[in-house]
Amino acid sequence: MRSVRLLPRLLRVAAVLCRFRLDELLDARRIGPLAWVRPLLPRGRADLRDANRGERLRLALNELGPIFVKAGQVLSTRRDLVPEDIADELAELQDRVPPFPGSEARAIIEAQLGAPVSELYASFDETPLASASIAQVHAATLHDGREVVIKVLRPGIDKAIARDIDLLRALGELADRWHPNADKIRPLEVVAEIEKTLENELDLQREGANASLLRRNFEGSPDLYVPAVEWDLSHARVLTLERVHGVPADDVEAIAAAGIDRKQLAAKGVRLFYEQVFRDNFFHADAHPGNIWVDLTKIDEPQFIALDFGIMGSLPEADQYWLAENFIALFERDYRRIAELHLAAGWMPRHIRVDELEGAVRTVCEPYFTRPLSQISIAELVAKLFQTARRFELTLQPQLILLQKTLLNIEGVGRRLDPDIDIWAVAHPVLKRILRKRYSPRRALREVRRRIPEWMHAAPRMPDLAREWLQQAVAGELQVRFASDDLARLHTEARRTRRLLAGGLVGATLILGALLLWLDAPQVGHWLPVLAAIGGVVAFVIGWPRQRR
Repeated sequence: MRSVRLLPRLLRVAAVLCRFRLDELLDARRIGPLAWVRPLLPRGRADLRDANRGERLRLALNELGPIFVKAGQVLSTRRDLVPEDIADELAELQDRVPPFPGSEARAIIEAQLGAPVSELYASFDETPLASASIAQVHAATLHDGREVVIKVLRPGIDKAIARDIDLLRALGELADRWHPNADKIRPLEVVAEIEKTLENELDLQREGANASLLRRNFEGSPDLYVPAVEWDLSHARVLTLERVHGVPADDVEAIAAAGIDRKQLAAKGVRLFYEQVFRDNFFHADAHPGNIWVDLTKIDEPQFIALDFGIMGSLPEADQYWLAENFIALFERDYRRIAELHLAAGWMPRHIRVDELEGAVRTVCEPYFTRPLSQISIAELVAKLFQTARRFELTLQPQLILLQKTLLNIEGVGRRLDPDIDIWAVAHPVLKRILRKRYSPRRALREVRRRIPEWMHAAPRMPDLAREWLQQAVAGELQVRFASDDLARLHTEARRTRRLLAGGLVGATLILGALLLWLDAPQVGHWLPVLAAIGGVVAFVIGWPRQRR
């Protein structure tokens, strides 16, 4: 039923693909439905005969409409699934559409915020500053004189996205069934990611929360400014932000004319990336020059301005650690370490031989290191390493691909500002400093201190849990396999194990408590940590099983 309902729109998509010569890209002879209707569809445009496939796909998505443009932008971040030449072209897609009337924007604001615009704002400009497929932005002034911008979702955008996602899902199902490389492309996974991204962008309150957290991470920083959110004037469909002024980060002429040191600014951009990823674990994942501005009034201390917080990234703590260690090993050309880290992180199966992976990594990296470090792109090198690792059954999370895309954007901005920037020299000490602080003994002890109440709450139950586990083990398969003598021996071992667990838990808690008390020695005195440590050792000794003669 759905296929019949979507048939006219599917045929339109097929017609556009053929007009832009993308049936060659899809290999119509091997994709059943496309082969059947191909004689009825238009011929390819003659002027595109020499255009590369990425350019043709970009033009086709522009023809299909704004939601397909947004889908192409999302797809450009999945360089694990999309060839590099196509991803580069899709990254050039511009999400610009004609604005909707300012009177409609006014009506949406009033409906969402529950008051007339004249009461909410001192002034409101119905002519939008910018317009995109999801929302458009209007300028306004608060009653206290502060300038703000108001982001308003397009009317009916929910239904339009749901309709186009339905179409994309149908196309994904066709590709999953008929495309010869469906197992590598994973079209349904790609559609699901596009759907998730669009759903997130439909919730402007979520974007406001992202902006608020990023602002808190860089509060008072001379390097990055994040506009404040006006929460009293924001809702799921309306977001009011402090208005900021600047120029896009790639407007080199304006930045130079303002007298700003471009080399200093470029180095700051690289440092900001590593701080967001490895210090805060919360990074701007759509950091193209249109979303990263430069404040032209800050001449002695150049400052970036962040905009558009719909797409933000973060990593699981384990991936963050493994990735940081991989970067350090890459900076130090320790190929063996890179191979070992990939296996330890669980990014590839354990049966992969370390020496083979090390050789593959060396093969990729060595040609790069024949150049001056200032000419080596970390993003390009990381992308090549990921491609090589796929031959070794690499399993990579989408967050890491998003990170790779962000790194590519940041390097592009840095080299645009300073073509001679040595990204390695800037990044290496920043990352080492962050890791030294993040994984220092003092920070580990603070984390232990934070979790001690949780452990103390669970401690009294640990012997009972151990006993229950042993009883279940004995009552299950082990009861069938062991004779009565074995069960008696197992019962004895269980008693010794419970004793060891209890003694070990109490001992470990006392010793950890001693370390924490030692940190506060001036307040509690030096004798209390010593007593706690002695108590911990005694608990270990009492709990430790002794051999019977």
